[in-house]
Amino acid sequence: MSKNKKPKQKFLFEEVLAFLQHNSEKSFNYKQIGAAMEINSDSERAQLIETLQALKQNGFVIEKELGKFTIKQTRNYLTGTIDFTTQATAFVVIGNDQDDVFIPFKRTKDALQGDLVKIVLNSNHRGKRKEGEVVEVLQRAKTQFVGTLKMSQKFAFVIPDNHKIHVDFFVNLTRIKGAKEGQKVQVKLLEWKQGEQNPNGEVIEVFGFPGEHNTEIHAIMAEYGLPESFSDEVEYYARKLDLEINEKEIKKRRDFRDITTFTIDPYDAKDFDDALSLKKLDNGNWEIGVHIADVTHYLKPGTVLDKEAVNRATSVYLVDRVIPMLPEVLSNFVCSLRPKEEKYTFSAVFEMTDKGEIMAQWFGKTIINSNRRFTYEEVQEIIEGADGEYKDEILILDRLAKILRAERTAKGSIFFDKAEVKFKLDDEGKPLGVFFKTQKDAHKLIEDFMLLANRKVAEYLGKPKDGENTNAPKGKKDGDNKNLCVYRIHDAPNDEKLATLSGFVAKFGYKMNLGSKQKSVDSINKLLKDVKNKKEQSIIELLAVRSMPKAIYTTDNAGHYGLGLLYYTHFTSPIRRYPDVLVHRLLEARLNKENYSNQKELENLCKHSSEMERMAAEAERASIKFKQVEFMKDKIGEEFAGVISGVTEWGIYVEIIENKCEGMVRARDMKGDSFYFDEENYRYVGKNSGKIYALGDTVNILIKNADLVKKQLEYAFVDMEEAQSKFGGQKNERSKRGGDTKNEKKKFVDHKKRRGR
Repeated sequence: MSKNKKPKQKFLFEEVLAFLQHNSEKSFNYKQIGAAMEINSDSERAQLIETLQALKQNGFVIEKELGKFTIKQTRNYLTGTIDFTTQATAFVVIGNDQDDVFIPFKRTKDALQGDLVKIVLNSNHRGKRKEGEVVEVLQRAKTQFVGTLKMSQKFAFVIPDNHKIHVDFFVNLTRIKGAKEGQKVQVKLLEWKQGEQNPNGEVIEVFGFPGEHNTEIHAIMAEYGLPESFSDEVEYYARKLDLEINEKEIKKRRDFRDITTFTIDPYDAKDFDDALSLKKLDNGNWEIGVHIADVTHYLKPGTVLDKEAVNRATSVYLVDRVIPMLPEVLSNFVCSLRPKEEKYTFSAVFEMTDKGEIMAQWFGKTIINSNRRFTYEEVQEIIEGADGEYKDEILILDRLAKILRAERTAKGSIFFDKAEVKFKLDDEGKPLGVFFKTQKDAHKLIEDFMLLANRKVAEYLGKPKDGENTNAPKGKKDGDNKNLCVYRIHDAPNDEKLATLSGFVAKFGYKMNLGSKQKSVDSINKLLKDVKNKKEQSIIELLAVRSMPKAIYTTDNAGHYGLGLLYYTHFTSPIRRYPDVLVHRLLEARLNKENYSNQKELENLCKHSSEMERMAAEAERASIKFKQVEFMKDKIGEEFAGVISGVTEWGIYVEIIENKCEGMVRARDMKGDSFYFDEENYRYVGKNSGKIYALGDTVNILIKNADLVKKQLEYAFVDMEEAQSKFGGQKNERSKRGGDTKNEKKKFVDHKKRRGR
């Protein structure tokens, strides 16, 4: 026998084990195994039976019932959330500080993006990274998906909009709900049978043809699971609430109705959930009240209204609408601190000196009557010297806010000042123009006092206290957290990300000091200040933000790195954020020396709220991206100045300076030279011309295409035409001599081809 040839028995051992491992959830008899392994002769079947008995005796398989075998579960399984790449491979995020596990394309089983899956590690993988395969989908992240319907004579497919959904859905023609070829629809997953390439689905909603305003907005809402309205049950409950202000309740509250109070909000705001009051005390100090809508007075735990608020967790702000957390009767009327109306509030009140020192604080239920509703623009004009109502009060608050801001800076707060893109829309939702929401002193005035209230409430709830505040809440049980709070935390960026940022900005001549946490914060703030009005400002600000971890809600305090605070929470927006509702309930319980909840329950709500916050941000970005593409649709062929905002192996991203619309110049379309991707230096370099396109460079582009369906803008460099004529001849001569440079950029498989279409 040849040394390279395995004995038949050993070969069968490996083959049978491999088959049973890949089908570990089922048991098989020898005939089923033989058919799967294409064993046809009687002698081979006899050897198979012999092999199964040997595997059983050696403890590799078990005989669950007479003649039916299954693999003995000796492998260690892991569970986690699966995250697909655009190449249909995936990573499973395990958590608990464990490394993500790579899943090859053919080992993802029937998992879809975001599913909770059970995996097993592959002991034969090469390299340092862990590799595994999905053995079971434990929980679907979602079962409804948005995509485009493609028809044939006998069947239809829905091609998902989300490129991380790596398969199309097969739909029987009897289940397309009247949809037409090319329309955008919502498809529901029915089943995905083992061995089938595509899952089966049915169309449950037809949005219309791609590119139309209502089609795209409703598709975005469906993609992110955003409801169009409240159920009749929730609306009925909200209407039946006692919304009247009554004397019995007023007597339980501190009365601020005769103290100067006003709100400051965007000009188009409808829900005013915070107000400021100002009063001169006899000792010369200032009493400043931060008054927040008392949503919890109406929103009681366990009610149908509360359950709906929990599910939504946040209000979502799309370009043309708000999807509120609470019904309109609460969010825009009874809880909104509208002028000249008595409102129940929950307040944080501070006694401050002229120098901004906090001498005393008080938390409790109050009643206010706002004297005036200000817009940010009106307050900004007063700060800049114009006359107006309550000018003295506004200037005092502005001066004290600036003192608070300076203190935060000294303690390590990082100040990002990124412009927010907004659109002017006509009645049909068409974008007429783009403007930017920037932070001025009026915005910062409100922000500084809201931050003060959030910080002090977090300290009150979370810090160990002396005196009266050390009393344990009534009904306290073993294991309850004495200082239970819902924190808003922001971990420090890891050293690797800071080092990457430092290395990048060094290319622009900026130096960062990463010797300690405080030095890192000081360096980032100095960097953000130094890049103001420079060509590289946008990209450096973006990379600085990306170097930071995401802020989340949790009961386990880790401080807020970005704000430089050890204790921080969200108390000031209960109309639109459920964590703020939780904080109000916790604070009321603490003030009354009662117990509201336990840590496990609150932590689950924190995780859900963090996930919903992330989802809302993605939906908002998707709606903005659609409007940006729509806004540029009639500008094809026009030239604009832009900044290179991203450099990848498949192309160069450019953000137009005047409107922040980002698009791509594809690597394959870069003509006039052979450009190669210099990954280390974030740039493309022309081999013949030496022309460089680097991150942060100012460039001139023209609009080549605006794809409303894919929500993508395609640009071309204006100087490519010149490069083509100047260097094209050199390249042709090199080709004649056999020295034409090969294209070194990686080839990416077309999305449609990858899916087998």
